[in-house]
Amino acid sequence: MGRFELSHRVVLPLLTRVRAFDNIPQEHAALHYSQRTSKGGLLIAEAAAWKPIVNAVHQKEGIFFCQVWHVGRAFNCSFQPNGQAPISTTDKPLAPELRSKCIDTSQFSAPRRLATEEIPSIVDDFRAPARNAIEAGFDGAEIHGAHGHLIDQFLKAQVNVRTDECGGSLENRCRFALEVVGAVTGEVGADRVGNRPSPFADYCETGDSDPEALALFMAESLNRYGIAYCPVVESRMKRMGEKQETHWNLLPMRKAFRGAFIAARGYDSDDSNRAIAAGLADLIAYSRLFVANPDLPRRFELNAPLNKDDRDTFNIPDPVVGYTDYPFLSLQNSSIFMPFLCFLKA
Repeated sequence: MGRFELSHRVVLPLLTRVRAFDNIPQEHAALHYSQRTSKGGLLIAEAAAWKPIVNAVHQKEGIFFCQVWHVGRAFNCSFQPNGQAPISTTDKPLAPELRSKCIDTSQFSAPRRLATEEIPSIVDDFRAPARNAIEAGFDGAEIHGAHGHLIDQFLKAQVNVRTDECGGSLENRCRFALEVVGAVTGEVGADRVGNRPSPFADYCETGDSDPEALALFMAESLNRYGIAYCPVVESRMKRMGEKQETHWNLLPMRKAFRGAFIAARGYDSDDSNRAIAAGLADLIAYSRLFVANPDLPRRFELNAPLNKDDRDTFNIPDPVVGYTDYPFLSLQNSSIFMPFLCFLKA
């Protein structure tokens, strides 16, 4: 994968777990990521204070990328300087909707449409977090261009109502996303950058009239920058937790993109092997399976039974339950793990 030598195709993607205290990751986060690290395995996390966690992953010779993002209109003005409105490609607010325990769009404020002359400074805003990620020890930075965040708001025709050079045509709507890629690769090097689009999803009212054309254009355009990888959610996943049949697939996008291609959403071991064999992807990202099975690559290798995930504990603030207490294969019938858990609880 660019400058990185991976030992297997199993990826831990970024997962909003609501486990930080005062927005700062604690020691239990280092344990969580370390548990899921294997030599030459790729992990992706979100932005925060990460140095001790990066060290824990690197001690086990894992490869660790940090995602950088701007939420755009999916935000509340109470977090903004002087209570300013969040920015977007539109001034239309999101319709109220409880999408998960973590996302209630009724809490998002009405946005303000960016002026054309403001856009270059927003592009530059992506440079600092990418540089900070490298300075914190991460191996690279992944640009979040998906799931209703700001870049996705530029990409999708449903929400991009601009009439300037960043709106209207497909090329114009992709301009902001690609300028961000250029800024970040210029800051940290293309071989340390991934870019995550979601052309087929419509999270936070970001659908598109021709997602296939968007997917193909972005894949071909990203080749100009020589980035390390591109992770994409399957077209069968339209909204959180909803799987549906569709005639779209990732193969044209995968064939067009010349870096490592990561597919995600709803894969098990058999699905993954078929996808790799068919040339659909180079790597597969797993969310709930990796949460419940910290040694997931090893279990796949041995065709071993998997732990069952407990969705009710996915996003709770407990430093142990549903976070660091899933057993490893070698510990499932052992009492060794329990004293350590008791120590963490204390």
